[in-house]
Amino acid sequence: MTRGKKGHIKGLGALEADVMDILWRCAEPQSVRDILDSLSNRNQTFAYTTVLTVMTHLYEKGWVLRDKHGRGFLYRPSRSREEATSRALREILDASADSAAVLLHLARNVSATESEAIRLGLSSGDSSK
Repeated sequence: MTRGKKGHIKGLGALEADVMDILWRCAEPQSVRDILDSLSNRNQTFAYTTVLTVMTHLYEKGWVLRDKHGRGFLYRPSRSREEATSRALREILDASADSAAVLLHLARNVSATESEAIRLGLSSGDSSK
């Protein structure tokens, strides 16, 4: 699940990544028609059946959950964008021969805000033990 093109998580096609972006931005579950309308608002034109196929693939891959609604389904992400990104990072570390070195290289390149978030996250994790 690493990122390919900017904003696209590896393992997802470009349209799948666009659909996931829409779902992550929406507070409520979305129908295929809702997704199709959102894509149209982004100046992308697709057939209903294309979006339906993408939604089915995302469901089969475990990226979305679906609930029966009338004759169709409402779709929602199975995990947050942050959880998906975290899993992608975990896969990168697992694929590395030296995950500690990868982490050190990453740590040397984080912003001050990111460094502070790591520091706070680690210190709050210690206090909960």
